[in-house]
Amino acid sequence: MNATIITPRDRAVLRAVAAGRCVYASGTLLVDGICCCDQFVGPRLVRDGLIASQPGPAHLTDDGQALLAAA
Repeated sequence: MNATIITPRDRAVLRAVAAGRCVYASGTLLVDGICCCDQFVGPRLVRDGLIASQPGPAHLTDDGQALLAAA
């Protein structure tokens, strides 16, 4: 995991991913079927290794799960 600052919004998105509410498609993160209000959060969390980048339902990586567990 990159040494990056995780914002409260990032944590909320990670919780939504963990709850199965997100889909990652064409570089866009959809939450409950709607584009995330922060268009950069999905690609940033993928780049930081916290969510998986494959199209379809978004999944936390091991690092993403560890970060949420530590919060």
